[in-house]
Amino acid sequence: MKRILVTGAGGYIGRHVVDVLLERGFDVIAADLNTEKVNKKAIRISIDLFSGMPNIYEKLGSPEVLIHMAWVDGFVHNSFCHIEYLPKHYTFLKNMLSSGVSQVSIMGTMHEIGYFEGEIGENTPSNPLSLYGIAKNALRQMTNIFACEYPKVIFQWLRAYYIYGDDALNHSIFAKIIQADQEGKTTFPLNSGKNLYDFISVDELATQIATASTQTEVTGIIECCTGRPRSLKDKVEEFIAEQHLSIRPEYGAFQDRPYDSPGVWGNAEKIQKIMKSVK
Repeated sequence: MKRILVTGAGGYIGRHVVDVLLERGFDVIAADLNTEKVNKKAIRISIDLFSGMPNIYEKLGSPEVLIHMAWVDGFVHNSFCHIEYLPKHYTFLKNMLSSGVSQVSIMGTMHEIGYFEGEIGENTPSNPLSLYGIAKNALRQMTNIFACEYPKVIFQWLRAYYIYGDDALNHSIFAKIIQADQEGKTTFPLNSGKNLYDFISVDELATQIATASTQTEVTGIIECCTGRPRSLKDKVEEFIAEQHLSIRPEYGAFQDRPYDSPGVWGNAEKIQKIMKSVK
């Protein structure tokens, strides 16, 4: 039975990943600054992962697998924290790899790519347009370089797309729609709603992350996605109906931004292969 460390375990996605791993019988170490809301069946460790301590691997229970999801200001795309913490991520990961972890899965984002039209895959060029995207892209490139120093270590980069669900803890447009409805507002302003995105529920994403990180056949960049583009308008209408909300979307209240892609989604070939292999 693998001992798996999940960093950022108290975060929006991390808590769900911990739950999936525990359901599958893994020995889970959940690390974060605050682990109060993390499943109590996990070994919970409240710790500053970025303190630079050289013996961090032992402090975190000497795991075989690392799922690195910890990130500061993930919902604030131009926070300087993304750049400030980049060398701290590097130090943490170097310490983990040099100490004996055998598999490393790191959470990525579609924002590494920047403006792009169409399907994103592992060979899509990246030109990030936010500090968040720049930092994530740089971390992927840095880790890919120093992971080569440890040829026996399996390295995976799990790139996520447009996430919804568990909306009280999300900062997505769906969370804002719920909040507006609860405040008694009758309409919610949107752009045209025509843009296409790859929407995935946080539960499905967590299952993909847990599954990808506990297999060793498919490695490298893995798009964690559905592979199915849907318009924002269709998804908003579906969400409002599912949640039985009375608020109505007001399309065209905002102009479509010139730098927003008319359509972007992930290539699901690798993640579908992974998911089929465990059934």
